[in-house]
Amino acid sequence: MLDRWLVKTNLAMPTGLVGLLVGLSVLFTPHLFTVDGIAGAILVAAPLILASIAITPIVMAGRGGVDLSVGPLIGFINVTIVTWLEPHGLGSPVFVFGYATLAAIAWYAILATVITFVRVSPIIVMLAGYMVLAGLNLVILPRPSGNAPGWLGDWGFGTDIFSPVLLVLVLSALGWIILRSTALFLNIQLLGADEKTAYSCGIGTGGVRLAAYMIGGIFAAMAAICETAVIGSGDPTQGNRITLQAITALVLGGTALSGGRGSALGSGLGAIAMFLISNLLSAFSFGAMSGFITQAVYGMALVLTLLATLIRFRPKTLKGATGELV
Repeated sequence: MLDRWLVKTNLAMPTGLVGLLVGLSVLFTPHLFTVDGIAGAILVAAPLILASIAITPIVMAGRGGVDLSVGPLIGFINVTIVTWLEPHGLGSPVFVFGYATLAAIAWYAILATVITFVRVSPIIVMLAGYMVLAGLNLVILPRPSGNAPGWLGDWGFGTDIFSPVLLVLVLSALGWIILRSTALFLNIQLLGADEKTAYSCGIGTGGVRLAAYMIGGIFAAMAAICETAVIGSGDPTQGNRITLQAITALVLGGTALSGGRGSALGSGLGAIAMFLISNLLSAFSFGAMSGFITQAVYGMALVLTLLATLIRFRPKTLKGATGELV
């Protein structure tokens, strides 16, 4: 029954990949499975997991809306927390969580509005958003510096499994479970699968797409807060690397880039797979080539996953009465 459920939910591939990588990690990096290792893994992997979940509803909403700006958005929230909030005495948890959430939601509301009502191609809007935020981050903070709020810096020790970062992950998972039980989630799926049908059914396609983007903003805000905890300071370029990793994790998790199909669990498993790949490669000495090899492995994993997805979901051909393919 479990096997059927995994296949039905498109989780068989990411689950199998994570299982394989866990087995290899037991052999080559056994320290990962100690208390300190697990605690550190949760801390390091959390931003990528949350970023992958953040872009999931956006991709599910269709029109090829693969968010390229999620990394710079995480960086923007990071540098503004360090340079705007903390120096002015606004670094309390209430201000930080409130500001991060509102900033991310506002950003995605702008993107969704341009895509939906101005009808600009999503890839153009996302690419422009990436460049705008990447440049703005460097204007706000030209180089890594500053300090995260004290309470947030304490999160970055990574010595306790049951840490605030784990709590953020658990609450995010619960939030997704609640979302799945709503009519909005079904509308997002239908919108991404067939926008014309969704419109014909009376669904407000513009409002649903806007809601999908804003939901993604909530998870992106959580990713930015966890990323700030990891680095403990402001870094204008640190978030940029997350963009392609999150997209790769999304695809590894079985989300359809064409829209209509995806899950937070799948995206989370894809992000965990990315972390385990990086962890395994760190066990081998590649010298100055280590970064390039890691990126190459990420790329190969993405290509192989896309090929496997295309093979699995290829259209089936049928023969009619005349023997012709239909």
